[in-house]
Amino acid sequence: MSKTSISNLASRLSLLIILSFFFTTVRAANAPDPALVSQGEVLFKENCKSCHAVHTQEVGPALKDVTKRRDVKWLSAWIRNSTAVIASGDKYANDIYNKFGKSPMTSFPSFKDEEIKAVLAYIDAEGEKGPEKVIVDGPPGGPSSPEPPKEDPTSTIILILVVVVLILVLTTLIVFLSVIKRFLKDKEATLTEADKELVNQKFDLVVVVKSKMFITIVSLLFVTIAVRACWLGALSIGVEQNYEPVQPIPFSHKQHAGDMKINCNYCHTGAYKSKQANIPSVNICMNCHTHVTEGSRFGKEAIAKVVKAYNDGAPIKWIRVHNLPDLAYFNHSQHTTVAGIECQKCHGPIEEMEIVRQHSPLTMGWCINCHRETAVNSKDNAYYDRLLKVHADSKKKGEMKAEDIGAIDCSKCHY
Repeated sequence: MSKTSISNLASRLSLLIILSFFFTTVRAANAPDPALVSQGEVLFKENCKSCHAVHTQEVGPALKDVTKRRDVKWLSAWIRNSTAVIASGDKYANDIYNKFGKSPMTSFPSFKDEEIKAVLAYIDAEGEKGPEKVIVDGPPGGPSSPEPPKEDPTSTIILILVVVVLILVLTTLIVFLSVIKRFLKDKEATLTEADKELVNQKFDLVVVVKSKMFITIVSLLFVTIAVRACWLGALSIGVEQNYEPVQPIPFSHKQHAGDMKINCNYCHTGAYKSKQANIPSVNICMNCHTHVTEGSRFGKEAIAKVVKAYNDGAPIKWIRVHNLPDLAYFNHSQHTTVAGIECQKCHGPIEEMEIVRQHSPLTMGWCINCHRETAVNSKDNAYYDRLLKVHADSKKKGEMKAEDIGAIDCSKCHY
């Protein structure tokens, strides 16, 4: 091979390497930031998922390639106030408005530019992944329903064995007593009068019942049971664990929060920013049920009641399930936002409940135990820096618990 050929080959290889490096750099520069996508996923699930999906049309259109159809400036205006974009005469906006039953999209005027970019980054990332196979509403017992737990036969076997052993022990005792009594009967001639009376005595229930020992034992048992019942009764005053009221309109949390994975914060808007998680207003229900007029569980009747309440301008009189006494102060956002506690910690597997019930006792002792066991969520929170230093210098070992910063002081909840 000549020097010229070698030189040309080297030049081409160099050009290929440079181009490869260039395209790799451009692709890496255009790749979405994982942190931005993660932030967008949270925002999308909390605010958008109840009406939109990336790959399929739900209440609103599928969002795949939305950034290719419209630029970020248009999308930002649409997200913040879709009604204003429609009123401006924008053809694309009016086409969407007319296609989807002339129902405007919920506006999010408080969304910042960074938050909108995060949502769009998440939509683009999900669009590139391709659709997942999802069973929307399979038949009962089908693929969309979890298999019922199988009964463990071990406990039944153990119970049977215990009963058999007790019967054998009782039989052995009866046989043993019979043998002893027969032996003593054969030796009756050598026994004293007192021993003869003991051997020949017969069981008399009346004598047993009238005996001082029996009366004492029964009296002690009665007093013990009565005291225990009074004590448990006193402890249970105001405790509504497993309280499961029938609501004025049937509502399945399993379907909405479990199957459809609607974030709790979408309906309970104050859960992360207020003292109260609040009961959802009928307007929130109508965001979806303007279009969804028939349910898979309760048919048209239940949703018709929601629509009637909306048209009448009357609130739905939902029955509150979780209710603390007025003498106790509780801040919901302090636990969800600051402490980072999941809803299920207090409310149980809410996404599996057809009818919501009070999962936890919500007693003072239950709260105090949680404060003793729960470590303080101090990540990226400078407020706790000084407290962490004091805790590290103290004699206490391990993580800083809520009780270490005064969470079990009386004045924290009662003042």
